[in-house]
Amino acid sequence: MNAHHEHEFEAAPGLPEPLPRGERLLWQGSPDFRMLAIHAFHVRKLALYFAAMLGLQWLYLLGEPNAALLRPLLTSAGMALLALALLTTIAWFAARTTLYTLTDRRIVMRIGIVLTLTFNLPLRQVAGAALKPQAAGHGDIALTLAGKDRIAWLNLWPHARPWQLKNPQPSLRCLPEAATVGARIQQAWSALHPDANAVLGDAIPTSEPARAPRERGIPTVAA
Repeated sequence: MNAHHEHEFEAAPGLPEPLPRGERLLWQGSPDFRMLAIHAFHVRKLALYFAAMLGLQWLYLLGEPNAALLRPLLTSAGMALLALALLTTIAWFAARTTLYTLTDRRIVMRIGIVLTLTFNLPLRQVAGAALKPQAAGHGDIALTLAGKDRIAWLNLWPHARPWQLKNPQPSLRCLPEAATVGARIQQAWSALHPDANAVLGDAIPTSEPARAPRERGIPTVAA
């Protein structure tokens, strides 16, 4: 696995250097910023939280004169809207500056808003992947890496599988047509491992809370 900082000097979009001879580009894509705002930055949950807090504040201020009631409520509502707008804007920038690339030999993740990093993940070092479906065909694809090399969770976030802090798993977040992308990853992986089977199932053990949605695996190494 290699990390680069040469976004400004990309040989091609999402690639810090030209592809070697014989390596083929199979797919490129980016997260959907709306889904990224919901699932990575949790704007929907925060909106519900702010609404509940405003309701409690309104109950607390009942009986006050209209001016004394409206002023703090409007201030709180304005601060809540500002926070949600900032998080949505960050999600937009994160999606706009992210480009995932799949070739017949590796997965390349170009991520980062201010400091851009490019991670090269050879398919031979990918031990498994799991698809977490979302609405309208979107989804996350989390990758399990073979060997002892790991990428720090903070370097990956928000392009990391949630709750996996001890063993961070790079994740292609909030992809449109995620199942189709997963099938392409499976095909590319199988082409490099002709003697192994790509098994559909739970590819990655989970340590998420018990009520977390169950994930549907894509390629799992079964040598």
